[in-house]
Amino acid sequence: MAKKKLPSIVKEVQNKIKRDIDWASEKLISFSQFQMYSDCPKKWSLQYREGHKQFSSSIHTVFGTALHETLQHYLTVMYEQSGAESDRINTSEMLEDTLREEYKKQYKSNNKQHFVSPEELREFYEDGVEILRDFSKNKAKHFSKRGWHLIGCEIPITLNPHPNYPNIVYQGYLDAVLYHEPTNKIYIIDFKTSTWGWGDKDKKNETKQNQLLLYKKYFSDHFNFPIDNINVEFFILKRKLRESEDFVIKRIQKFQPSSGKIKIKKAEDALLKFVEEAFDTNGFKEVEHQPKLNDNCKWCPFHKTHLCSATF
Repeated sequence: MAKKKLPSIVKEVQNKIKRDIDWASEKLISFSQFQMYSDCPKKWSLQYREGHKQFSSSIHTVFGTALHETLQHYLTVMYEQSGAESDRINTSEMLEDTLREEYKKQYKSNNKQHFVSPEELREFYEDGVEILRDFSKNKAKHFSKRGWHLIGCEIPITLNPHPNYPNIVYQGYLDAVLYHEPTNKIYIIDFKTSTWGWGDKDKKNETKQNQLLLYKKYFSDHFNFPIDNINVEFFILKRKLRESEDFVIKRIQKFQPSSGKIKIKKAEDALLKFVEEAFDTNGFKEVEHQPKLNDNCKWCPFHKTHLCSATF
């Protein structure tokens, strides 16, 4: 069977060479840094400016990475070969292998100290199998091939976000990007693993939304594609189902945040403010913010240490 002709935007993104970072003169920032700074500038300063690196992996990050890779492989085969071929993938086996490999990697990063019990790893694996089963069964509801092209998974976006700080480089990776040829629209999808799914609090969390809003803005800038023709969506993968939900809500929940010009401008302004407050043309500024105790403090590795004196 002859391969269908790829639209120009698909070829352009796929052929774009990832921009190299000049580590001698440039500082790399990511959304996770921006999110940490938004939550607590002091925590960001301790970790990134002062170099108090903390081991931050958990079963949640290991599981999230493994499930991402499994789903991304499935989608790649589905679009580049066929749906039938993707269904032949033993996703349960791939998830198990990827979980093991990712855990080994993080185990080494933790000075070869275990941070997950075998029972917990098994529980997360079984939850992942259920998610994958639900995804395979209902994939036609979420992903179609008629008129659609998978541009790719883990698409890199690398650019200088602030014109006055040419040494600051923002880099992000887009989980999945699709193009709908009949409508000339791009769809940027971000996979999120969650225990119970997203409630109103999660959906209203502007910091979470900023990730996709920035991706929309920067994809448009990076590839000179009309921003109004870009849609963004969180694809939420639920490990657990409440009993009352079992026959109504499945393992997959989708959420499309409002992404108009005003919200995008607000997200971009917040990132630019982070750059201005945390950096100068030579590197890091000293962050003077004194944190106040909040609900996030109990999860912070610096809480109740000599490095942080957060008070009410």
